[in-house]
Amino acid sequence: MKKTIGRVFTYIFLLAVLAFAVLPLMYTIFASFKTNMEILTDPGSMFPKKFTFDNYITAWNSENFRVGPMVLNSTIYTLFNVVVTVLTASMAGYVFARGNFRGKKLVFGCFLSLMFIQVGGISIYAVFDVLNLVNLTSSLFSLMIVKMFGVQTMQLYLVKGYVETLPKELDEAAEIDGCSFFKIYYKIIMPLLLPILATVAMLSFQGSWNEYLMPTIFTVSQPSQQTLIVGLMALKSSSGAATQWNLMLAGSVIALFPVLVAYAFGNRFFISGLSAGAVKG
Repeated sequence: MKKTIGRVFTYIFLLAVLAFAVLPLMYTIFASFKTNMEILTDPGSMFPKKFTFDNYITAWNSENFRVGPMVLNSTIYTLFNVVVTVLTASMAGYVFARGNFRGKKLVFGCFLSLMFIQVGGISIYAVFDVLNLVNLTSSLFSLMIVKMFGVQTMQLYLVKGYVETLPKELDEAAEIDGCSFFKIYYKIIMPLLLPILATVAMLSFQGSWNEYLMPTIFTVSQPSQQTLIVGLMALKSSSGAATQWNLMLAGSVIALFPVLVAYAFGNRFFISGLSAGAVKG
């Protein structure tokens, strides 16, 4: 009886979490088919009184919301960040898990502390000073360079924890065969990291595709390099009158679609990677 009651409360809790997660998404999708007047006068209703595709047509053909070039910019920027994050997180996680050097705990503690410190806009001025020193102007390319030399602390922590679960006998056997420290990484450890690297890639994809602040600052003087998320704000006042929430919501759904596709494919690879990783060691 107690197990049944506990199971019921568990399902109720999970359904509540699902509702909080899904309802905003459903509201955005359905509201994107409403007129702006309906959104302003009846914002509490979920379903539109009359479905209209005009919002998508107007948003797609907007001069300020150039879907094609912005999707290309977002794709290049996101894929670059995913590749860099996967490489840096896997290498740094492996070094901190398997390497032996002076000050390792101190250095890792410094990285770990960044998980709890949000510098936000404070570091932007310093970043631009560094870019000026190396003669780089504000552009999407400059932002990609900045990201390349950054470290995603959460992803590093995840990889380090996963490497520590791998038996050290694998490293010792590889050393006997003459493998160097780096060769052990890309020959032995890297293939076994596929499950956690799938998670790291998905987190990086979602964060990079939806990033707004830094791409906005770095492309303010380069409109042709703006990403899709940055371009959404151009729809807000495209008519010069009231805020065009209907166009912004339609643009948001357009920007959301690649993320949903990525998660649909990413989850499949993630699950298969977990299955393959379950038989390691």
